[in-house]
Amino acid sequence: MSNDMITIVSIVSVVIWIAVSREAVKPSKEINWRKMITLLSAGSLSVLIITITLVQNLLF
Repeated sequence: MSNDMITIVSIVSVVIWIAVSREAVKPSKEINWRKMITLLSAGSLSVLIITITLVQNLLF
C-alpha cells in the first residue's frame, strides 16, 4: 500500500475515533447505538488495516 493511501486511511481513522468519543460522552439515553456500533466497526477495521500495513513494512 502506498504512503498516500496509508495517510488517508490514518486521517479517516482519526476522524472516526473522534466521532466515537463524541458519541460516547453523551448520556446513556441519548446515544444512538446503531451509529455507535457502525463507528466502532469502521474504526476497528481502519486500525486493523493500518496495523497490518505497518507490520508488513517492518518485516520486509
